[in-house]
Amino acid sequence: MTQNRTSEDVFHDSASDPSGPAATTAAASAAASATAPATASAAAPGTGPGPAAALPDGHPSARPLAEGGVGDAPLLQRLRGRPVQAPPSVWFMRQAGRSLPEYRELREGITMLDSCLQPELAAEITVQPVRRHRVDAGIFFSDIVVPVRLAGMSVEIQPGVGPVIEHPIRSEADVDALPELGDDYEAALAPISEAVQRTVAELTPAGVPLIGFAGAPFTVASYLVEGGPSKDHLRTRTLMRDRPEVWARLAAWVAELSGRFLRAQVLAGASATQLFDSWVGSLSAEQYLAHVQPHSAAVLSRVADLGVPRIHFGVGAAHLLTPMLEAGATAMGVDHRLSLRDAVSALPAGTPVQGNIDPAVLFASEAARQAEARSVLTAGAAASGHVVNLGHGVPPQTDPQVLTDLVSYLHEQPVPSQAASEGRA
Repeated sequence: MTQNRTSEDVFHDSASDPSGPAATTAAASAAASATAPATASAAAPGTGPGPAAALPDGHPSARPLAEGGVGDAPLLQRLRGRPVQAPPSVWFMRQAGRSLPEYRELREGITMLDSCLQPELAAEITVQPVRRHRVDAGIFFSDIVVPVRLAGMSVEIQPGVGPVIEHPIRSEADVDALPELGDDYEAALAPISEAVQRTVAELTPAGVPLIGFAGAPFTVASYLVEGGPSKDHLRTRTLMRDRPEVWARLAAWVAELSGRFLRAQVLAGASATQLFDSWVGSLSAEQYLAHVQPHSAAVLSRVADLGVPRIHFGVGAAHLLTPMLEAGATAMGVDHRLSLRDAVSALPAGTPVQGNIDPAVLFASEAARQAEARSVLTAGAAASGHVVNLGHGVPPQTDPQVLTDLVSYLHEQPVPSQAASEGRA
């Protein structure tokens, strides 16, 4: 793996030898096989099986930091709602990407999806922001439509546009024609497993966990129906209401697609997961519960038996925080549109939270950034565990030094007590 100029000795260049394709478990959805035993965890938020539950031998989460693993890394402890004496934990959504000059140099002449499917390249991109910013976790470099490509569908990510589907799903016949997700799909996940293995070989010696990533069924299915990005998701919402049975089959297919994609990452070495639902805020709570939550639950159930923290994040989804948690998450990401203090109050007691610095402060003065950081830390102290993040992804035009300085500032801050947080409510 190629080091860039920001590399430090703690990150070596040797990559692990890939060990074989990831095993699978059955989805807990209406369209899954009759043998599927997995269901979304009913444990209280932040609790559940220990980090070594059902994980392969040698998994980074199966060993503590003192034994060369990451099982008791502060960030993971906070995502489990456990008290920890350590500086605040922070990572950023889209921390690996266009804001980094080394990323732009590495990706030159390579399409987005191709870069996600070249294991050495995907691993190097994942590690770049950890080297540069010294964040407390890597987030696996991928895209929510990568599983769609791996299943054999024609999709491209067009610069300045986003994912574009060559043949959108607009009818029952289109759903009938969706590829079967059999052994061929499992074999197609091999580059994902290898990329994760290479990544954790870089991160684990530094005590940095990797977070696995997948797109939630509503958002991925919306891309398939709309054919690309949409402001109102009108076709998707129409299908959901007019042909709910067709929608359910499509969403169940996507749930299996994303669930197996996510499980492959955990079995290969990821120590936490995040299910990202960027368009879910367009739905009412009623529509979410009836047509979406069961399918998000099917994805999260795919990794529930592995005992890793399961973060669920949606954009503009303040009205859906508790229903999204109840889909089987163990921690909730909060976007910048909702006060973190209000989110903690709205969620069940004991729910760990992640967020939620407004990305706009990355372009404001240092004083404004630091004030926002302190405010978020104070609000987060009211939760059982808090991991700092942005309220959405890193904008591509962000000055990377701003992020580096923000991480350094956060790591210098004392963790506010819950009493201090309540005192400023």
